[in-house]
Amino acid sequence: MADVPISYWEEWKRKLIHLSSLWMVFAVVLIPDRWVTAGLFAFMLIGTLVWEHAYACRWPVLAPLYGFFFRRMLRKEPEHGAWIVSGGSYVLMAALLVTVLYQPLAAGGALAVMLTGDAAAALVGRRFGRHKAPNNKSWEGVAAFLVVGYGVLVFYLYLVGAPAVLYFAGALAILPACAAELFEKQLRIDDNFSIPVIVGAGLQIALLLQ
Repeated sequence: MADVPISYWEEWKRKLIHLSSLWMVFAVVLIPDRWVTAGLFAFMLIGTLVWEHAYACRWPVLAPLYGFFFRRMLRKEPEHGAWIVSGGSYVLMAALLVTVLYQPLAAGGALAVMLTGDAAAALVGRRFGRHKAPNNKSWEGVAAFLVVGYGVLVFYLYLVGAPAVLYFAGALAILPACAAELFEKQLRIDDNFSIPVIVGAGLQIALLLQ
């Protein structure tokens, strides 16, 4: 199906939902048992996939409810009976994976970068993008991703009392993460998934080497 153009206001609403997922950062850091956190993310992922499938299948109650909240924010109208894998599903997949693979400090930082940097890139790029980057993106959006994503990561690392080496590791890791966001089309990996995996890997390696 062809992409469905959405207004800047709908883009704002998409990214506000994105930012509302910052509670995941607190869950990763504050819940002492990572398997409890992973189970929570897995449960939410399954529920999201089923609800999105219900919308595509036009199931009573569930489909109208999903349409009421999210239909105007969809970039593609799903084919009947399709399994939708939306950006929200990829966020939950990433949250589940980084929780299982990385230490909580690294996992939380990775999610913080993705949730804030990606939102900044989209909103700044659409409003102020003047210089075209690959894949119909803008260098203003790229800059917003780097500045906001790393700025939030620094704030997060300060709050959790992280060792100094993680500030340096985060600065290095955010560069390939930004490239994954910029070349998402070529990589064929949703940036909501690739960004936290890359940033988390950089932070995790730094934790292991310190």
